[in-house]
Amino acid sequence: MASVTTQIDEDTKARAAHIAEDFGSDLSSITRAFYRQIVRENRIPLNLSYNEPNCKSLIALAEARQIAERGESRFESAEEMFDALGI
Repeated sequence: MASVTTQIDEDTKARAAHIAEDFGSDLSSITRAFYRQIVRENRIPLNLSYNEPNCKSLIALAEARQIAERGESRFESAEEMFDALGI
């Protein structure tokens, strides 16, 4: 059996470990599963996620509801909206 060593900041490791624990696992088991799935599918896979929108999505959904209720946007034009998005 081979070993793999990676460097990662403590905060990321702690947050990842917490998510792994929520799925009833640990980081070592998740890493092994990740490698096995890469080989099995011949691609970079493994998408484990919560079925909840993130904070930015919740804010965007609330804003969309307000726009629908008011019938108007906080932007004067599409160009202003794209500028705000950095596009």
